[in-house]
Order: sequence, then C-alpha cells, then structure tokens
Amino acid sequence: MAQQAYMTETAEGGSGPERRRDRFRRLLERLVSGWRGDRRIWRRGLVLTALAVLVALVMLLHAQIPNAIGNLGSLIETFLPWLGLFVPVLLLCGFLRRSATALIAVLLPAAVWLNLFGGLLSDKSATGGDLTVATHNVNADNPDPSGTARDVAASGADVVALEELTASAVPVYEKALASTYKYHAVEGTVGLWSKDPLTGVKAVDIKLGWTRAMRATVAAPDGQVAVYVAHLPSVRVKMEAGFTARQRDKSADALGEAIADEKLPRKILLGDLNGTMNDRALNAVTSQMRSTQGAAGSGFGFSWPASFPMARIDQIMVQGVEPVSSWTLPETGSDHLPVAARVNLATSP
Repeated sequence: MAQQAYMTETAEGGSGPERRRDRFRRLLERLVSGWRGDRRIWRRGLVLTALAVLVALVMLLHAQIPNAIGNLGSLIETFLPWLGLFVPVLLLCGFLRRSATALIAVLLPAAVWLNLFGGLLSDKSATGGDLTVATHNVNADNPDPSGTARDVAASGADVVALEELTASAVPVYEKALASTYKYHAVEGTVGLWSKDPLTGVKAVDIKLGWTRAMRATVAAPDGQVAVYVAHLPSVRVKMEAGFTARQRDKSADALGEAIADEKLPRKILLGDLNGTMNDRALNAVTSQMRSTQGAAGSGFGFSWPASFPMARIDQIMVQGVEPVSSWTLPETGSDHLPVAARVNLATSP
C-alpha cells in the first residue's frame, strides 16, 4: 500500500514514470524509424562528416593556423570556444540526414572541445583570500562615469584599475571613489585606486607614443605586490585587411618584457588586453602569468561586449600570487563588463 501511494495512476492505467519512459521510447523509435536495413546511412552525410572533421581540426590545430593573411589565426583563437556551437548543429543535421557516419564524426569535435574548454564548465572558485582586485574599461563615451565608479566600488575590491579614462572624466572618477579609496594614481588613460598605500608609480612604455599602461607597488597588509594596469591597442576586423592587430601585438610584447623585468616576486596584471588567453599574440604575457578566471573562476567569464558577452578580453593575471576566485561584475554604463578576482598573498612566495 505504501508503494502504491507514490505512484500516479494515469487514465491509461499506467504509472506516471512508466508512461514518460514509454513516450521517450516511442520518440526514439520515430527518430530511427527507417534506419534499420538502410545501408545508405553509412554513405549519406559525407559533407556533414567532412565539416565535423574540419571543425575538430581547427580547434585542435588552431595554433598552426597562420597569421600571415589577415591575422586569421588570432581571429579564430579570439572566438575559439564558440566553435563548440557547431557540435549540436551538426548533431541535429546528422539525425535529419539519417547519417550514421556524420553522427559518429560529430564525436570528434565534441571530444576536442571538451578537452580544451571542459574544465571551464566547472566552478573552481574557493573561499578565503586576502586581496580583492577589479578592473574595468569604463569606455571613453560612458554617459555616467560617476555611477560606473560607484558600481565598481560596490564590488568591495581593495584595488581597482580603470582603463580608457579621458581627461575630463578623471576628476569625476576621483571624486566618486575618494571615500572608498584613499590612494590613487593616474598615468595617461589608465588609473589605479587602492585602499592600501601606493608607491613606485610609473608609466610603462608599450610602444604607442602615449601612455596606456602603468605599474605601482601596493603595500597590502600581507605583503607588497606589483600591480600593472594596461589597455592594449584595439583590434579591428576589416574586409580589406582582415583582423588588424599589429599594434596590439607589438604592445603586448613590450608589456611582457616589462613584467618579466619586474623585481617583486608577486605580480598582478589588470586591464583590457583586447585579446583572449587563447590568442597566441599575447604569448609574451600569457606565457608567464596565470589567468584568475582559468585557475579559479566559474565558466568562461566573457566580458565583451557587455550587452552580449562573446569574449574575455578584460583580464586579471597573476604571477607569484595564488588565485582564489574570479568573476564578472554587473553591467555598468560601459560596453565592457568589469571583472574581479580574490587572491591570496599570504601563501604566495
């Protein structure tokens, strides 16, 4: 009697769970009806099979795609995770085409994508940490700089980096952040606000002819850390020139040299790098630093464009510092999302 109390009788006399299983079985039978005895299921869908293999090869060998023509390799690497969208599309087409060959081939790009990005699907964030940092490209045309400043300060970050500052907007940000951050410094179009003292502030030459990068020593309670703020040149996708990123690549190399020459063992890089961790053009930086999102975040942490994030070009990277958690902050008046991270200095070398 007790067991019957948990069963829902249907009008057809079967139990609810059993009826759902029957429906699923009938649906599956409809999908594969006509497949039995059809030898063409192995010959159909050869184009779909070729597409599945091509997508897998692009993801697997993306580093070998040359940049000689329109920086095609970097363009693909910027949006590399989105190639995973081909998997469900090819899977559906394989079912509709009734091609066993195509369905088996789809397993290849699925496996490659999971190998590359499967680790980002899990939540690697932890509790603890002794320093929270945030970075935000505030957008030179931001209609509400004061509100944007308050939104970023509300994150509780101990250190905040802002990029794309205009001369007219700097006083607005300074006023809005003054009550939260006692110390700050601005170099060119980038700035750093901190609850802890700043020393050793200087501009960093990234070969642009004007200042879009800086460094400072933050005297945090658990030790000094060198904090770099950078806004690398923008990239463009043009019909006649492809993915134009030569100046960005040159600046990335210069930034990488500056970080490598840093004397302090603890280093944090905050900024808009106009490139993802997969983009080989940023190797001078990414080869020596860890992404907090990749090490301690949840998901991809896409930050641009704010209305529909498709890539993480706003980065927090560390060296000699242990990432604890990493996340994106709510949308502000900018076309970028702010990103934040919690790190541990006390257990770092």
